[in-house]
Amino acid sequence: MVEIAGVSRVFGTVAAVSNATLHVDRGDFLTVVGPSGCGKTTLLRMIAGFDRPDAGEIRIGGVRMDRVPAWQRSIGMVFQKLALFPHMTAAENVAYPLKMRRFDPARIPGLVDDYLALVRLAEFKDRRPHELSGGQQQRVAIARALVFGPDLLLLDEPLSALDRKLREDMQLEFRRIQQELGVTTINVTHDQREALVMSDRIVVMEGGVIQQADDPVSLYRRPENPFVARFIGVTSMFPGRVTAETPEAVTVTAGEATLKARGGAALGAGAAVECAIRAEQIAIGPRDGAPRFENAVDGIVRQRIFEGERMVYAVEVPGLGGAVLNVFDHDPVSHSVYDEAQPVRLEWAARDLIAFPAGPAPAVTTEHKPTGSLTT
Repeated sequence: MVEIAGVSRVFGTVAAVSNATLHVDRGDFLTVVGPSGCGKTTLLRMIAGFDRPDAGEIRIGGVRMDRVPAWQRSIGMVFQKLALFPHMTAAENVAYPLKMRRFDPARIPGLVDDYLALVRLAEFKDRRPHELSGGQQQRVAIARALVFGPDLLLLDEPLSALDRKLREDMQLEFRRIQQELGVTTINVTHDQREALVMSDRIVVMEGGVIQQADDPVSLYRRPENPFVARFIGVTSMFPGRVTAETPEAVTVTAGEATLKARGGAALGAGAAVECAIRAEQIAIGPRDGAPRFENAVDGIVRQRIFEGERMVYAVEVPGLGGAVLNVFDHDPVSHSVYDEAQPVRLEWAARDLIAFPAGPAPAVTTEHKPTGSLTT
């Protein structure tokens, strides 16, 4: 449905998007995710027709669009600022794009009713935006973007202004509506949970460059570089060096520890690596417990945060050169609770430790991490 080939956009000396190539299958929900300034909004604006690429091609439904003005593209869009007309009712807001496209006036009331019913707002059709909650306003904006039957729906961080619970509810609502209609959708966000929950495929961007494009499970379990590993999920990183390699596993020396990592990286003995381990893949327990996994290191609890469904620990590991590993314990009710400064043992399976070739990695902003928490 959407093909982007070698698209670039430069502002002065800054390459906002550099040689982006991707495709979106008909009916798919694609999310472009990344920190502020990564180029995701510029890419969306070029698809919408608000910006022209300096190089490359954009095709929608097989038709080249990179020189077609925005108003001639069959695209519905929901913005971060919803831009509902405050003097119009919900029904009048939804009817507006139909009137602008000169739909048959006799069809308009039925279409408006159908799409307000789709977003579960039929009984609120006569209310103005200020009489609706934030989630209800979102639904009106969705109905308005879809009522004229666009080929493509674009979402520009429309949920970012909502509180956490409402945002999570609306993520599921967006997904329900998209699947019910089968409309091809491209969403832009910095919220990784939103990307994982809503998407058929995810594109991770940084520095104007697509770092990885994959389905959510593959992206999470098999990140292709340290940036993706850091940005998607809570991942701890520490340096090491390969001492042996087989097709099944890589042996890494990190500080005073010898660890087993996932095989298949073709790194070679002596290669410097960055090791990545996700917080939920680390088991925490007393130091005198029997080892359960291939990798085990001793540490000291430096921070503990209770988040209801899980306990979050920051554990300093002297044997890894003082690296601090984040740990999620998802059964805090029946599991032991470890106090700050308490000695503990951390363990994880070899398949869960990823060794990336060492090298410069883009800095990750803290935009996607809420204040006061180790979680993302």
